[in-house]
Amino acid sequence: MFRKILIHLFIPFNLIIAQQHDQIQLANEYYQQGELEKAQIIYEELTANPYNLQLIANNYLILLKSTGAYDDAEKFLQKAIKTFPSNLQFHASLAGVYNESGDTEKLEKFIDDLRKQSRSNPFQLGILAQYMANEQLYNEAILFFKDSREIRNNPTVHALELASIYRMVNDKSAMIEEYLNYASDSPNRLSYIKNLLQSFIQEEEELDELESTLIRKMQEDPDDTKFAELLIWVELQRKNFYGAFIQARAIDKRNERPGDRTMSIGRIALENQSYEDAEEIFRYVAATYPNSRNYQYARRLWMEAKEEKIKNIYPINQEEIRELTNQYQQLYTELYPSQTAFDALRSKALLHAFYLDEIDLAARLLNQLVDNPRAGIQLISKSKLDLGDIYLLKGEPWEATLLYSQVEKAYKSHQLGYDAKLRNARLHYFTGNFALAKGHLDILKKNTTREISNDAIALGMLITDNTALDTTDAVMQEFANIELLIFQNKKAEANDRLTKMLDQYMHHSITDEIYWLKSKLELEAGNHDSAINYLDQILTAYSYDILADDAAFKKAEIFDFHIKDIEQAKTLYQQFLIDYPGSMYVAEARKRFRRLRGDFIN
Repeated sequence: MFRKILIHLFIPFNLIIAQQHDQIQLANEYYQQGELEKAQIIYEELTANPYNLQLIANNYLILLKSTGAYDDAEKFLQKAIKTFPSNLQFHASLAGVYNESGDTEKLEKFIDDLRKQSRSNPFQLGILAQYMANEQLYNEAILFFKDSREIRNNPTVHALELASIYRMVNDKSAMIEEYLNYASDSPNRLSYIKNLLQSFIQEEEELDELESTLIRKMQEDPDDTKFAELLIWVELQRKNFYGAFIQARAIDKRNERPGDRTMSIGRIALENQSYEDAEEIFRYVAATYPNSRNYQYARRLWMEAKEEKIKNIYPINQEEIRELTNQYQQLYTELYPSQTAFDALRSKALLHAFYLDEIDLAARLLNQLVDNPRAGIQLISKSKLDLGDIYLLKGEPWEATLLYSQVEKAYKSHQLGYDAKLRNARLHYFTGNFALAKGHLDILKKNTTREISNDAIALGMLITDNTALDTTDAVMQEFANIELLIFQNKKAEANDRLTKMLDQYMHHSITDEIYWLKSKLELEAGNHDSAINYLDQILTAYSYDILADDAAFKKAEIFDFHIKDIEQAKTLYQQFLIDYPGSMYVAEARKRFRRLRGDFIN
């Protein structure tokens, strides 16, 4: 009997719950469809049952606030808080209602009372702070987070949350302080903080603020290298490699390291074509740590920075190249038989071959490497490829292809093998065997490094575009002969023959390629205006063709690195981004534009 009574009681209760859920679903559907009056009527009826308050709170409150019914919203929330006192979202929502209604007196009193009630519970304070932030009560959220921090007696807790809020209220100084607080807990957090700062710091003044804060932190705790690391990051954003070097040097001294951090800054400077800074940085490491593991590498990179600086100032100074070969010889003599010494000898040989036209001497030096097993298998193979190039310089293509093929066979699935195949393709191109060259290039388009793949694609397209419509390969052969002259450093003769080609084949598809080569030769001769003129010819007559984006980017680069007209370079990079959004140079153009504009980049 008793069991039957329970069953009868349970069925109506379940039925009531089901009906309530149906009503909630109906109200929500009206709300989503924009029929707000119908939704509000049902929501108001549902508030009679405390069970429904948490289920309808979100939509109902949005509806009430959207219609300005703040008193109704306040009553609803007070009832909800009384029914569910542990639901902290209701407390924050009530504060939000007071804020939106403009009732600052009620808001201040409510916040004061809420803080007092929560003082003994830092966990609750943190949750309330987050809910306050969601209600866009940023100042109140800051108070609750700081209360939680004070009770925990931990000056770095909630650092990320506070930094986020300070960012929303545009208090960059406080934001930076909190990010540094977060970083101070663990060196493993530095990369994360750098990424965040990269996203949020956009102006020079903000970077200045970060710098001054970091300097203060370093003065407060000179033994903590985290802030010095971040200061290095600041200097790198400014492309101030020397400033970054000063900080890295101090870190190495403090940590008793033989220039490890300093070397990393030097490599970054070298990659960013800041050759003078790189040269100074590597010189310092070599002079300061002569007996360390970094000495030989620093000497090698010091020489590399010197070489790149000399080779990128047009016209190239032959006396400086000669002095560079002497310095490589000194390095070889000092460090023999180390790998650095062998690398130095190879670099010396290539300078003699390609810049001083001393081919026989270069060949002797490279053969010296090939015959020395101490040089290592890979360097010997690289030297064989270089010897192949020298045979091309001497006009002996069959000897060249023999060496290329040896390396290609020995390194079938290695970058050296791909490099050898590319050189073989280039040789076939020079000698007029375009079909065979194209076969090699098609293979190299895939499954190789990006640099080799790009070179293969470019040469393959040059051949395809300029042989497809011709009944003979005479024009393409003449152009290939000229490129071989350039490779052999016979640039004056090459330039004269390009001029004749322009006269003879003005309307041929190869004309834009001729303009491109003439621009390159004029630039290397130091004739900036003439180089730009040929690029403009491409941009005017061949704006639709494949070399257009190359020409536009190169023009900006000339103004940037050679003429050093910052405003014009900036304008050209910006226009490039608009005109050629799909170009392979877009990422680099954007980076350079931002650098010239004064932004900060990774």
